[in-house]
Formats: sequence, structure tokens, C-alpha cells
Amino acid sequence: MPTVPGHPEAIVHPTAAAPGFEVERVAPREALAEFVDYHWLVRWSVPQPHRQQVVSQPRVHVAAEDGQLLVHGISRSPFYRTLTGNGHVLGAAFHAGGFRPLLRGSVGAISGTAQPGRDLLAGDDRPVAERILTGTDSAEMIDAFERYLLHTDPVPDPTGREITALVGDAKRRRDIVRAGQLAAHADCSLQRLFTEYVGIGPKWVIQRFRILDAAGVAHSGERIDWSALAYELGFSDQAHLTRVFTHVVGTPPATYQRTHGLL
Repeated sequence: MPTVPGHPEAIVHPTAAAPGFEVERVAPREALAEFVDYHWLVRWSVPQPHRQQVVSQPRVHVAAEDGQLLVHGISRSPFYRTLTGNGHVLGAAFHAGGFRPLLRGSVGAISGTAQPGRDLLAGDDRPVAERILTGTDSAEMIDAFERYLLHTDPVPDPTGREITALVGDAKRRRDIVRAGQLAAHADCSLQRLFTEYVGIGPKWVIQRFRILDAAGVAHSGERIDWSALAYELGFSDQAHLTRVFTHVVGTPPATYQRTHGLL
């Protein structure tokens, strides 16, 4: 199974999480590659309950947890999970424009929600969730998961492909700091298309990537000129970056780096 890098900058306080966690990211089979970016499998063994935060990204996740497959729409709120003892969870991280072909409706309609797969996708999700959650072999768990997803018979969508490409541009290019910089490449209203395919507007998407850029810089362990970085990432000043970063991560960026062993 080919591995993929994923987006480790989205894991908040990675040094605190590292000792008890093992994260495996695997590319999907070819039939799902246009829709699913990668599968992620997290195994943990923690002596005490551990509350982990992950910064939400502009993508839908489907994950086997609590005896079912839950479809997680994009949320503006911080995402936390409290983990205890030993366990694992398997999920699929979809491309930004990749979930609508499975949902066959506006992804904006599920934003801020977590709903069972049986309500949105391909029939009863509980048998496959049980196979995943009681399994031990990564390949077998992923195979069962992908078979369930393929039962939705997703059809490639050129507009979804375009949206995925635009979101990819916003992620890779730090110089993209306004929705208008993406709109120059699109023929229709980005707000409408992003709501339909991604589940949230382009302004949020761009700002979230710039916050993830700031988190990635904090994780580097290097000394940072936060004022200069704020300007580079399109924030009006350091105070603006600090406000948004604190809202997303829970603490100002300089404090986050200093107090969690990242400097």
C-alpha cells in the first residue's frame, strides 16, 4: 500500500501527542483516487485519557468510530477527541471537491454535522464499521472500507475536479490570500461552487490554509518573526494573525510554540 504524507501541521501540539500515537496514511485504490485524497489510520495506547485537537481542513472525512461510519462535514468549530486505553480509528480524507459525487447533493447541507453513513451514502454502515474496528490488518480494514465507499457508485465530476485544483492552489501558494485571486481562474461564482462542493466559502478555505502555514512554521522549531510572517500570509498585522490563530488553535502562535516544546 503506497503511503502519502498527509497534513501533519494540522495536529495540534504534536510533541505531546507523539509518544502514544502511530499514524499511517495510505493512498486509495485507483477507482477512488479522484474522490479520496488518502486514508488515515490512527492507533493509540495511552495510560491516561488524552484529549487531542486537530485543526479542521476544507475537506470531508468519513471515519469508523463508535460502531459506525460517521461523515464529518466541515466545521468552523475546533475538533477534539478524547482517547483512552488502546484503540484505533480508520478514516478517509476526501479531496476538497471529491465528496459531492458520493453525496449527490450540496456538501454545504452537511457542514457542521457528523452523520451516519447509512443516512447519507450506501446503506447500512455498521457491519463494515465493525469489521474495521475489530480488525488488526491495515490492508484488510482499508479494503472493507473502500468496498463500502464504492457502493455509492461515484461518477467523476469535472467541476469537482476543478474545485479540488483551486483548493490545491490555495493550499500550496502562500501568495493567495484573497478569494479574488482564485476567482480570476473560475467562470462562475466561487461562493456558490465552494458551498456546493466543499461545504464552506473560499475566504474561510484560504484563511485556514494560511493558519496551517503558521502552525507548520511554529512546528519547525525555528525562531519566527511573527510580524513578518503575518504580512506574508495576508493578515493585516501581527495582532490579526494572533486573533485568528488563537481562535483556531486555542493560544497565540508565539505562546503555542514556546510552551509546547516547539522552540
